[in-house]
Formats: sequence, C-alpha cells, structure tokens
Amino acid sequence: MDVKTILSMVDHTLLKQTATWDDIKAICDDGMKYHTASVCIPPCYVKQASEYVEGKLKICTVIGFPNGYNTTAVKCAETEDAVNNGADEIDMVINIGMLKAGNEEYVLNEIKAIKAACHGKLLKVIIETCLLTDEEKVTMCRLVTEAGAEFIKTSTGFSTAGATREDVKIFAEHVGKNVKIKAAGGIRSLADAEDFINLGASRLGTSAIVKAVKAEENK
Repeated sequence: MDVKTILSMVDHTLLKQTATWDDIKAICDDGMKYHTASVCIPPCYVKQASEYVEGKLKICTVIGFPNGYNTTAVKCAETEDAVNNGADEIDMVINIGMLKAGNEEYVLNEIKAIKAACHGKLLKVIIETCLLTDEEKVTMCRLVTEAGAEFIKTSTGFSTAGATREDVKIFAEHVGKNVKIKAAGGIRSLADAEDFINLGASRLGTSAIVKAVKAEENK
C-alpha cells in the first residue's frame, strides 16, 4: 500500500499529559508536511493549533478523555468549547460503566447529545474495546450507528490495551453502512497500519506512523 495513502488516514496523535505547545506545534508541522488526516491533540491546545495551521490541517481533540465518566452535560460543554476553539473533529469516550450496567438508553442519548454539540463537525465514538466483552462491542456498534456518529473508535490508548485486529473485524461486521472505523492504540509500524486498513479501518490513531516514515527518510 502506498505510504501517502496510509498517511492520509492517520490522525497524528499526541495526548500525553506532559505535552507542551512546542510538542504540539511539532506534530502540526509533521501533519502539514505529510498530509495526515488530522492531528489529535489535547483540548487546551485546540485554539492555538487551529490558528497555527490556518486551515491547512484538520484539528481533532478528545472529550471525556480518557475515562468517559464525566456527566453528559460536562461532555457537551467540552464539545461546544472545542468546536468554538476551532476543532474540526471530536473523539469522545463513552460512559463504560453505564454500558456495563445495561443502560443502553443513557449511552445512546449521550452520544446523540454530543453529536448535536458538534454542530456538524465529525464525531468519533471511543468505546475502549479492551474493557468490553464481544457482546458489548456489538451493542456499541448498534448504538453508534443509531446515534448518527461518523466513526466508531477502538481505544483511548490510555487503558489496558489498544486496537486489535479482532475488534476491527467485529466493527466491520456490525456497524451500519454510514459508520467508519478508527483503530487506535498500539499501531507501531506501516505493516500494522496496512493490516488495520485492509480489515476495514479508514482512520488510524497513532504517533508512530509519521515517525516511521521520517526514520525511513533519514536512513
């Protein structure tokens, strides 16, 4: 698979707690140079990054991150703030405890509320697959589809594991035709990236792919 094609599907990601503006600026520079799908960054840097890239790169940020147990009102306020600051894409974390308690209505209504707060911006729903049963993953495929979100996403990268090929297969078999798949967490190489794309992912949340491309260039 062509490297440029892979890069065009990468949300070039930096969500470490220690990230400084200099770090964020550097990944924005990389994102613009390598034409990644977006950069995925902490909410506190969205406005600065949006002004810095001047429309040359999509800015993605995270909501209810990484645990997902904020109230719906707080998540919606975060989303509104991010969009007002220039975010183009929103990656939200579901309330995992509510899902495990069987409160599907809560989870569905929360995704719908956050989708409304996006004001037309793209919404990706992080379900944290490493904490879910296969049955819960299938349930989330249905709820994300019903809620009208554009993407279902595997992982935050901050829990016990990241994306697996098996989870992407489950998504591909059970999401609605209008829902795309984002694999995130543990995608370390171009070979990994190609595997996940071939299984059905159209976005990859990773910091390693651009690094791998740069390393090849510097050989």
